[in-house]
Amino acid sequence: MKSIKRFLSICTIPLLLSGCLYPVEKKVENQTPYKEQIQSVQSAVDQFQSDQAVLPILTKENDTPIYQKYVIDFRKIAPRYMAGAPGNSYEAGGVFQYVLVDVEDDPTVKLIDVRMAQQIQDLMLRITLYRQSNGYPPFGERISDYVYALNYEKLGMKEAPTVTSPYSQKPLQIVIDTNGELFVDYTPDLYDVLQTDAENYKPGEDIRNLLVKNSEFVPAFSLPYTYDAKSKVPIFLTK
Repeated sequence: MKSIKRFLSICTIPLLLSGCLYPVEKKVENQTPYKEQIQSVQSAVDQFQSDQAVLPILTKENDTPIYQKYVIDFRKIAPRYMAGAPGNSYEAGGVFQYVLVDVEDDPTVKLIDVRMAQQIQDLMLRITLYRQSNGYPPFGERISDYVYALNYEKLGMKEAPTVTSPYSQKPLQIVIDTNGELFVDYTPDLYDVLQTDAENYKPGEDIRNLLVKNSEFVPAFSLPYTYDAKSKVPIFLTK
């Protein structure tokens, strides 16, 4: 149950608990990451911080994963600093959670696609039922010291579960760690960006920021990655 609670904690609206992440009527404008809206939120955050000397974020537990930790609280910046939450935000019926990165040096607005959270939640429920019957998670092939592929056949699934990458729109696999927690495997996206942008990173350093700085999105529900210096292949960072 610990892993389920951890994933549920990243969403700030109680509707997630009922499985309703976004409106049944899926309007295109609610699912588009408009740069203008991101810039509008950035301006509001900057002005709020200038006036209040703090950031307009929700309080999260210390062990909340870094890319899900600093969720913008629109109640603190609307209507004084902006009219209201953007139409594509989760709070306004859209599919994006607005978050901050680099909060100490340069607080920057980014997005999480909360549809990922729904898919992971649904899969986590399957795994919980499996563990209740078998006593252990459905581990598949070992990928690293603590990361495994999912044995989706044991879950009664015909193919490996995936989520859509916010970077490439390609399907990304879901992996499981030794604690039974689920994560999105961003290896394909990291591989692509490493081919042209790895000079500022050393093997052993977390390279996920490569994805952050080149996109409006953060790699939500991810594990740390580093890379092999010779092949420039991303690998899971050993704990």
